[in-house]
Amino acid sequence: MTTKRLEQKHSLGKRWTHWVNFPVLMVMIWSGLLIYWANDVYEVNLGPASFHFFPDAVYRAFNLDHRLSEGMAVHFLFMWLFAINGVMYVLYTAISGEWRDLVPQKGSFGDALQVMLYDLGLRKQLPPQGKYNAAQRVTYSAIIVMGLGSLITGLAIYKPIQVAWLTEGLGGYTWARAEHFVLTLGYLGFFVIHIAQVLRAGWGNFQSMVTGVELVETKLAAKETVHE
Repeated sequence: MTTKRLEQKHSLGKRWTHWVNFPVLMVMIWSGLLIYWANDVYEVNLGPASFHFFPDAVYRAFNLDHRLSEGMAVHFLFMWLFAINGVMYVLYTAISGEWRDLVPQKGSFGDALQVMLYDLGLRKQLPPQGKYNAAQRVTYSAIIVMGLGSLITGLAIYKPIQVAWLTEGLGGYTWARAEHFVLTLGYLGFFVIHIAQVLRAGWGNFQSMVTGVELVETKLAAKETVHE
């Protein structure tokens, strides 16, 4: 026989930084597109075919063109919110000790592959699970590194003369800009996978990220069952 009870899952500090970061990063990506429009040089070449980032029709459809100054103003404002929230998150996990649940362990990368195969329906069982599975440990740690990378590359292309040593260390302005762009694509990929996993996990998992608690089923001991 089973019963249901509320179980603490996510702390207030973790939930706060999570829900602040999501809209801030979305605004950063949107304003970044406004800036990118002024010099949209990137494309993917696949032999005879090439794909441009992004076609002019995309800029017109979302009203993204001719808004460079607006994009720069918004981007640099929200950069501070992004940086402060990221620092608060890192400090919180370090001081609270929750970093132990998040950083990859020995074998995490191999187990993360097994989790991915399970999510794709190519494996029947998950590897041993803790509070976070191996794939979550890898991706959540990677997103912190990516955030730091975005701040560093962003500073390098924002002030290439004032921090010339940093810009040159990243390979020069052209390379720093490309690295900043690739990190942005990484965030978009992370969002798609993260949202898909949330939908797959169900409403209870999403609700726990809002309320901090989750309704879980537990088995009653034999004595408790007989007593009832």
